Amino acid sequence: MAEQSSMHSYMNWAKQRIDEMDATLASLEAKAGQVQADSKVKANQLIADLKKQRDEFQANVNKQAKATEAAWESNKAQLDSQWKAFEAQVRTYIDTIARQVPQQQALFRDVAAAQVKAWRQAANAIQDVATKFAAGRRADVDAAVTKMKADAAEAEARLQKLNQAGNESWAALSAALAESRKTFDRANQAAWDAVKRAAPPSAA
Repeated sequence: MAEQSSMHSYMNWAKQRIDEMDATLASLEAKAGQVQADSKVKANQLIADLKKQRDEFQANVNKQAKATEAAWESNKAQLDSQWKAFEAQVRTYIDTIARQVPQQQALFRDVAAAQVKAWRQAANAIQDVATKFAAGRRADVDAAVTKMKADAAEAEARLQKLNQAGNESWAALSAALAESRKTFDRANQAAWDAVKRAAPPSAA
């Protein structure tokens, strides 16, 4: 169970990134029709590159799905590097194609919604695992899930407030998403660590 909970932690981490990638692509593709004619070729190329990066990330995650904790640990740096390359490509798209604030706001709103959804799914998955433990072993996990849900609500409120302001730069919006992502990673890790500690010795 300890090994398994580490795997779940990594899978939640990876799934959260994939959900963001999917939301980013869907948002950019939805707005692609509004791109000026002289930028269309460049926009299509950047979106194609983003799709390729997302597919490579997804393939790498799928390859790790049944890997050991040690394999995940050694591969996480590569996944992180792939994620950063995707983010850099999104910045390039923003700088060269989607310079208008409404386009940036739409992208921010879509990615923020994907983050909030990932938070909820992760908290529910951890709660499902916790229900399998005897009541006496569940307190830490329940507390971690409660904290995770509270962090999610706080992150959602911050992201919504930024979105409603409507005039933030992409740098500020991107920084808010990165901060929310870090908070998710910490909460996800803490919750799965609680699961690991709560697991009965026979299941370890």
